Amino acid sequence: MRDDELARGVRLREEGRAEEARELLAGLARRHPDDAEVAYQTAWVHDTLGLEAEAVPYYERALADKELGDRLGAYTGLGSTLRVLGRYDEALETFVRALGEYPGDAGLRTFMAMTLYNLGRSQEAVSTLLKVVAESGHVGGYRRAVEYYADHLDETV
Repeated sequence: MRDDELARGVRLREEGRAEEARELLAGLARRHPDDAEVAYQTAWVHDTLGLEAEAVPYYERALADKELGDRLGAYTGLGSTLRVLGRYDEALETFVRALGEYPGDAGLRTFMAMTLYNLGRSQEAVSTLLKVVAESGHVGGYRRAVEYYADHLDETV
């Protein structure tokens, strides 16, 4: 029953029927308060609906379980949601913690760069983004130069 309801809630969200999905998943979360996957999917549907503040406790509940299957997604969701809410210090802490589990993840680093910008740490934000871009291979033969200047943005000759 739980699996069927969870699958239905995810399907409804994916079909763009997020309000129906939210009702179903929130009810499932009340009945299964310790189920990390249910909490994660419930958080996600709240985010989909622009209900970021309501999503946060579900993300936190999901991440409390070290066995959550999509911890990377939950970290990304929580961190980006905290950033949207203007809770920049908490967002940065979330991304730093997440990078401890998923070192080098480009998505986490990109959202962290946005958070650094919001915190007024623009040089660090640009440096982080330049490193992500260089590692992506999308700078052609300029990778070494981009990697160098990521840490030397103010250098001139």
